[in-house]
Amino acid sequence: MAPVCGRACVWRGGRARWLRLPPAPARLLPARHLAGTPGSTFDVAVVGAGIVGLASARELSLRHPSLTFGVLEKEKELAFHQSGHNSGVIHSGIYYKPGSLKAKLCVEGAALCYEYCDQKGIPYKQCGKLIVAAEQEEVPRLKALYERGLQNEVRGLKLISSKEIQVKEPYCRGLMALESPYTGIVNYRQVAFAYAEDFQAAGGTVLTDFEVKGMEMAKESPAGSEDGMKYPIVVRSSKGEEIHCRHLVSCAGLYSDRISQISGCSPEPRIVPFRGDYLVLKPEKCYLVKGNIYPVPDPRFPFLGIHFTPRMDGSVWLGPNAVLAFKREGYRFYDFSFQDFVDAAAYSGLWKLVLRNFSYGMGEMYRACFLSAQVKQLQKFIPEVTIDDILRGPAGVRAQALDNDGNLIDDFVFDGGTGDIGSRILHVRNAPSPAATSSLAIAKMIANEVERRFEL
Repeated sequence: MAPVCGRACVWRGGRARWLRLPPAPARLLPARHLAGTPGSTFDVAVVGAGIVGLASARELSLRHPSLTFGVLEKEKELAFHQSGHNSGVIHSGIYYKPGSLKAKLCVEGAALCYEYCDQKGIPYKQCGKLIVAAEQEEVPRLKALYERGLQNEVRGLKLISSKEIQVKEPYCRGLMALESPYTGIVNYRQVAFAYAEDFQAAGGTVLTDFEVKGMEMAKESPAGSEDGMKYPIVVRSSKGEEIHCRHLVSCAGLYSDRISQISGCSPEPRIVPFRGDYLVLKPEKCYLVKGNIYPVPDPRFPFLGIHFTPRMDGSVWLGPNAVLAFKREGYRFYDFSFQDFVDAAAYSGLWKLVLRNFSYGMGEMYRACFLSAQVKQLQKFIPEVTIDDILRGPAGVRAQALDNDGNLIDDFVFDGGTGDIGSRILHVRNAPSPAATSSLAIAKMIANEVERRFEL
């Protein structure tokens, strides 16, 4: 991560080490302060203090200053999981199906992200991106990607020749590339903290160390309340603490399906965790990469493939791969959760996905174990990279939504439910990459939907 918050990368003993830096603003309220105050009430409670949950809470509190809003986060820090373990790329919206929410929200969200960072003085770099065709068979797909980007109204796109590639990236080799000059990089955890500060300044409350474990309709008014049953939903934490609210918005990421089940709504789509392991270039080799360098995606496979990503701290990440994680928050190869493993293994949709992509999955596992295999992929684009130039780096876990037929849910999914609680809750069921880029645009859409459903 960039050194302003979260974690910083240093090199010791020949490999990358990650040091924790100061986390969330000190004035965030820990949930333990709720002990003995079961009457704490909110008009709307947001579950999850990732970048989407914080952006949504911020948007709602700014629109409705007379209402009370709370954010419930199970960790002691904010933006701790997907929002704090990502590549940091401000995407431009090239890849996504025209007319999809991904395409619309990414293009709008990128513009809003740059504007917000300028307003808040959050550092970013508009370093651009090249999607490089290294083989002749990739050129038609690259041209089709260019046409898709134009349909999505992505700014500044152009196809460039082999010689032009080397002007932009002197050490990169390719037959043709698609240049996206408005792609950038930022520290998204710093952005999330800024959302939290805006939310608190507007009167919102952030409750950390509050892991949602139960929901039910209140049988009577909260103690000391004069509002009758105005706040009928009781939300309980794993420690037995509780809050009362009128409505709920769930932005639970890796646990979105479980929160849906807790609320009495459908468990579909299910979340299957995929870990992405990054490599990092040694500091003395970072001159090899100036901006983002991506391969042309292969439509036969579900993920983009490994790429070169510069970071705000000056380091360069290589990757990620995509392997099934045996724990929803398992950032190390040996991390294991029995419940998470059983949930994944018992889901027929996962087995259908595995069988459909067996050779690809085995290749990803092989490359995860043997660095030389990953280096071979990297050398297609920058031949000068050798195994001596790289180190194992950090990892992230992607909350991949999967349906019962084994299809990856590619777009954003928002839904509610039926019954007393279900009719009072909005679930953000799937917010895949580029959710961080799109966070402000997503927040506007969620706020609109909350207003429509709950008549705020």
